[in-house]
Amino acid sequence: MKLNYDRKSKDPTYFIQVGIRNGKKVTTKNVERIGKHSELLKITDDPLKYAKQRVKEYNENIKNSKVEYNITVNFDDKVINQGNTVSKSTCKNTGYFYLKELYSSLGISDFFDKVCSGRKIAFNPNMINMVLTFSRILDPGSKMHTLNNLTGFYGDFDFSHQDILRFMDILEENYDEYLSHLFESSNKVIKRNMNVCYFDCTNFYFEKESEDEDVYDEITGELIKGLLKYGVSKEHRPNPIVQMGLFMDADGIPLSMCINPGSDNESLCAVPAEKKMLKMFENKDIIYCSDAGLGYNDTRLFNDFGGRKFVVTQSIKKLNSILKQAVFNDYDYRFSQDGKPASLETMKTFDRTLKENRNYYDGYIYKSIPVDKLVDLGLFEVKQYKNGKTKKVKSKGNLKQRIIVTYSRKMAEYQKTVRNRQIERAKKILANMDPDNFKKGPNDVTRFIKSDKEKKNYYLDEARIEEEAKYDGFYAVATNIFDMKETEVLDIQSRRYKIEDCFRVLKTNFSSRPVYHHKENRIKAHFLICYTALLIYRLLEVKLDRNKTHFTTEQIIETLQNMNVVNCSDMYYQACYTGSDVLDSLEQLFDLKLNRKYYQPKTLNKFKKI
Repeated sequence: MKLNYDRKSKDPTYFIQVGIRNGKKVTTKNVERIGKHSELLKITDDPLKYAKQRVKEYNENIKNSKVEYNITVNFDDKVINQGNTVSKSTCKNTGYFYLKELYSSLGISDFFDKVCSGRKIAFNPNMINMVLTFSRILDPGSKMHTLNNLTGFYGDFDFSHQDILRFMDILEENYDEYLSHLFESSNKVIKRNMNVCYFDCTNFYFEKESEDEDVYDEITGELIKGLLKYGVSKEHRPNPIVQMGLFMDADGIPLSMCINPGSDNESLCAVPAEKKMLKMFENKDIIYCSDAGLGYNDTRLFNDFGGRKFVVTQSIKKLNSILKQAVFNDYDYRFSQDGKPASLETMKTFDRTLKENRNYYDGYIYKSIPVDKLVDLGLFEVKQYKNGKTKKVKSKGNLKQRIIVTYSRKMAEYQKTVRNRQIERAKKILANMDPDNFKKGPNDVTRFIKSDKEKKNYYLDEARIEEEAKYDGFYAVATNIFDMKETEVLDIQSRRYKIEDCFRVLKTNFSSRPVYHHKENRIKAHFLICYTALLIYRLLEVKLDRNKTHFTTEQIIETLQNMNVVNCSDMYYQACYTGSDVLDSLEQLFDLKLNRKYYQPKTLNKFKKI
């Protein structure tokens, strides 16, 4: 604030004047009238000195966050048409400042400075990456959608759609280096729990009807497979898909990812992806954890002979007859809560309505079955027979593991209820079925329907129903960990739901699908941006959890989205949001003082620096 008056006037009027920066333009405005020189002579002998003192007191009040503004409001003033077809909101989001704190701590700006050194580019890659990342969390949409809504963020962002595409090319060129940088820098931001590494795959569909063709390189003789391919999808959409493999630590924070063609078998991508990820780790003594589809023999063998451990889901139905007999044999089961011997028959027959049986209903029983299996080592050895002849045969190795089987009465009741509902739907299909349009799937209700050889008569497959009922309540995991209690191994597997939640956040909250890019490098860059958004969000979530404050994804994102401010005559900004538990917790972590009703422009401008 400064003193403003007409120095040429014989009887000047003194004002307190403020300088206002609106974008790149700077204007001044009189915020308080001190009085005319002649008027001030009635109360002081030196009006100029008095006016300067008033300005000094005003500046002192500003330092103490207290100030009075005299603003004239004309209710007849109209909003000015700035040449836009539709009206735009003048509210600016400040909630992203919390995300920016985490983004800055990852040192991504330094990464782009390094990879872009020596390149002549007319845009700021870090600015574009930051805006695309925050938009993916707070206002997900296409790249053009983000560009058209830049004014929704408090800050000065200036780049074009062409700049975005060029940036994505740079990002994809440094795919592995970028993932490695995020891992190393995130480990400095928060102590990562990398004792257990979870892995899973999911598919993303595209707004495209045809898949990418394979390209044959005549020079190298290499067949380059297209990325967008038709494959198995839960949505059953007639669109090509790509496959994402995601690695996650024990706290639910992403470690790395891989992008594969949609037609690839997901079970074959685990080992190559894990090999690439392990290059980032100094300590490779990890526990690999996945579901049954990604825990096949090659994956177990890779982690066992690599000195690592594995905990993978094991399908009981796929066990051999001897192991199945060991599972259903009511021997050596123990109760989860105290480790005491328990009976499978007792767990199946106790009265669940009695209060004293509640612990049994909420708990489970378990037992461990040692399993040694000969596996192909991928090597060959020369075998010599008695007659002197030799033969080159595959070398076999012994994979030592154990299967931990559990039985839960609560899960058995749930599975029984689901199956009974499916049986009822199957009965309705039998009553109103057209055999010509009858299609049978492996997991739908029609699996309980059977026909005779002539396919003229259809009826319920009672044998199939009885066979499935045998497995109600049973669950199993396979592991090569022998120095850990069964319940501890099962606890590792129980946290695998967090990686499914990562996919849910990506697809539902961040709207990472459908994907509108068609070039392979742009597709990979799109998923790198989504991955960065997921990493930053998970870091924020874990920080809140470690501060003993837990909120849902929707609650956190909604709070950040609603944190908008409105410009009041270019003199100050007023918050358009209310206080909340989420906001209080964020302030406890970052202390950005964004829980105020009013803000001076200079207070918010300090957050704009990239």
